[in-house]
Parts: sequence; C-alpha cells; structure tokens
Amino acid sequence: MKTPICDMLGINIPLLAFSHCRDVVAAVTNAGGFGVLGASSHTPDQLEKELAWIDDHVNGKPYGADIIVPEKFEGKGQHLDPDALRALVPARHRAYVQSVLAEHRIVLDDQDFSAATARIGDGAGEALMDVAFRHPIKLIANALGVPTQSMFDRAKAAGVPVAALVGAREHAIKQVRAGVDLLVAQGTEAGGHCGEVSTMVLVPEVIEAIAPIRKVPVLAAGGIVTGRQMAAAVALGADGVWTGSVWLTTEEAETAPYTVRKMLAATSRDTVRSRGRTGKPSRQLKSDWTAAWESDKSPGALPMPLQSLISEPALRRIDVLAENGDPGAQALATYWVGQGVGLMTKIRTVRDVVYEMAEDFLAASERLSRAVAD
Repeated sequence: MKTPICDMLGINIPLLAFSHCRDVVAAVTNAGGFGVLGASSHTPDQLEKELAWIDDHVNGKPYGADIIVPEKFEGKGQHLDPDALRALVPARHRAYVQSVLAEHRIVLDDQDFSAATARIGDGAGEALMDVAFRHPIKLIANALGVPTQSMFDRAKAAGVPVAALVGAREHAIKQVRAGVDLLVAQGTEAGGHCGEVSTMVLVPEVIEAIAPIRKVPVLAAGGIVTGRQMAAAVALGADGVWTGSVWLTTEEAETAPYTVRKMLAATSRDTVRSRGRTGKPSRQLKSDWTAAWESDKSPGALPMPLQSLISEPALRRIDVLAENGDPGAQALATYWVGQGVGLMTKIRTVRDVVYEMAEDFLAASERLSRAVAD
C-alpha cells in the first residue's frame, strides 16, 4: 500500500485517524497509520499532557494535531473573556435547554452553565499551536475555513504540512490558492461538521477543481469505516482516507459507554445534521436532543461558540446519567458520528480495525484487478 500521502507522512497505510482520544491516536500510529489528535477539545495545559503522553507511546512514529480555527465565529476580533462570551447567550436559550431537560426529568444547575468555557475564541487557536509545535507533530490540520497565516508560518518553520477539511469544490479551490499542502474532501456522510455533498461525488469534484491550480494530495472522508471504502476512495483518485467515526467504538476510545451501545445498535439512517451542539451543522446520532433543536418550540441554535456554552454542560450531564440507567438521559444522549455507524456493529481494538481495513483494502484491490484482467 503506497500512495503520495504515505511518502509525505512516512506511513505504511494511507489511513489517517482523527480522534479526541490520545490512546486511539497512538494506537493507530503504532499500527502503521497516522493518528491525528483533535486538539480543540483541550485547554493548552491539557494538550501539553496529551501530546507528551503520545510522544512517550509512539517511539518517534508520526502523528498530527487538528486545531479548529474558524474563519467566522461570534465575537471574533473583540477579544472577549469567558464571562463576556457567556453574557452573549440569551436567557431564552438557557431556559429552553432547562425545559428540554425538565421534560426528561433532568435538572442542571445554573452554575453548570456559568462554568462552561468556549474552546473557540480569539487567541485560543494560537495558544494551542504554541503547545502543538513544541512537540514533533508531522501534520497540522484546520477545519471550518482557511488556516490562519500564523498556522501557515509556524508550520513552514517546523517543516510540517498543513491540511484543511473541505465540503465543497469552491472551498477546495480557496484552500489550494491559500497554500495548503493537503486537502481532506469530507462528504456529508461524515460525523461532526460536514457539508451537503456526498463523498462519492465530492472527491472527484475536488480533484478536478484543483487540478488546474496546483497538485495537492487529497484524502477522502465521510462514512469510511472499511478497507473496501478506502479502496473505492483511491479508485476515485484520492491518495488515502481520513477517518473518525470508526474509532469511537474501539476498546481504546473514551466515548461514553451508553453512547457506544447506542452506536452499535444504530443504522446509517440514525444520524442527522444538526446545529444543536455547536451552532454549525454537524452530523450526530439522532436523539431527543437533536429533535428538540428542530422542533417548532426551539429558539434556534446560537452561532459558534455560543451554542456550545449551553449544549456541552447539558450533554456531559446527560452522558453520566445515561450510563447510570436514567431513561430520560438515554433518550437525549447523542454524539458526533457519521453514516458509517451502520457498519460499526462490534467493539474491536484499534489495531484490529487498522489491520482489517488493510486486508479489506487489498482484497478489494485484487477484485478490481481481476475485473480488468485480460
């Protein structure tokens, strides 16, 4: 298995794995793939500990970090402190969350909301980059817009490629012109923030759109949980795949246990794109929480990062109660996951997932070879 992305990153399998869990990142890297830590869910101090732990467990093998620095968010450029950001949350939105919880017999103190801190804001990305570039990362990725000039400059100085996630051809063109080294064409099947175009359509569309501008490796993303899909992505012209959801039900993942059980039982139709978690459309498990934000009673999701200030405290409490058997919390429980969840039917180790994907990729490649044999 060898594509340009293998040479760029020094890996054996063209498989990149995004995860908020350090154990998953290290395990994928140690199995021959490339782990990417979702850094924006951490504070700078937490990120320092996570990356130091990864360094100690990968023995010099390559891994990367993903830092969300959106082009647009509420309060951008105003340098608002946490209290000022929380003050932008309308009282009716707090009241609506409380009413949704009350309908499910859950109580959340106002103190929980007042303690919530946005992970996105002026300076947040810079602080995380300060930490990330102190470690031997081999890739820095940004979602939700063109990377900042600071990210480009820091990466160039460190000799680290810059990746960007895109969900539309025009976004891909903009990113390539800005100077990114790697594109992740993420279809609507993906868990988390995604656009409206399917992976099967988006990948060749992006490749054709950027060809006249500059040669840039493209990874396919969105609903990819098997080696057959990885082979299909390469057949479409991609240089490998970017995956996320498939790692959520592994032994090493830190996904809330009840949510794992919910994912294992889900079909590909049990996900929905909703603004109810971050303020931007992101695919997640359908639940009473996602339904509440689509109902006529909803005041509408707030822009990023304000929506997270009211959703994350509630959802953290829901996860704890759901694991303890609370039926109301179990009905509300949700997490980001792609439509590939319908193929995620059992808990496996990360190493087993990597090896099974590699074997499945090779088997699919052999089928393609036989299909064109003389």
